[in-house]
Amino acid sequence: MVPLPLRLNPGDDLRAAVVAALQASGHGAGFVLQGIGSLSVAQLRYAGRPQPEALRGDLEILTLAGSVSPDGAHLHMSVADAQGRVLGGHVCAGCVVRTTAELLLALLPEHRFTREHDARTGYPELQIT
Repeated sequence: MVPLPLRLNPGDDLRAAVVAALQASGHGAGFVLQGIGSLSVAQLRYAGRPQPEALRGDLEILTLAGSVSPDGAHLHMSVADAQGRVLGGHVCAGCVVRTTAELLLALLPEHRFTREHDARTGYPELQIT
C-alpha cells in the first residue's frame, strides 16, 4: 500500500478529483481511507433511491471512504449542516469543495479495480484483479 495524502481546493468536484488523483498516480486501484473538510454542495444518493439529493450550504465532511478505480469511484460520506444535522449516503458527481477537503488515498500497486455491470444489482460493481 502506498499512501497518497490529498488536499482538494475550493470549487473542486470531490468525486472527480479523487478519480483524477488515482489516474495521475498511474495506479489501477485505491481506497479512500478517510476524509474531512467542507462542501458548499453535497450530492448524496440515499439507500434505495435512484437519484441523488442536493444539499446546499455550509457543510462539514465528517467521514469519507470508498474504493477508487481509473473508471470511477464508489464513495460514501456523511456531512453535517450548519445546525449540526447529519446526513450520509453514496457520493455522486457535483460535491463541491467549499474551503478544503483533506483525505488519504491508499494506492494498491498490486491490484487493478474496474467496474462492470452486475445484472443482480443493476449497478456497475467492483471487479478486482
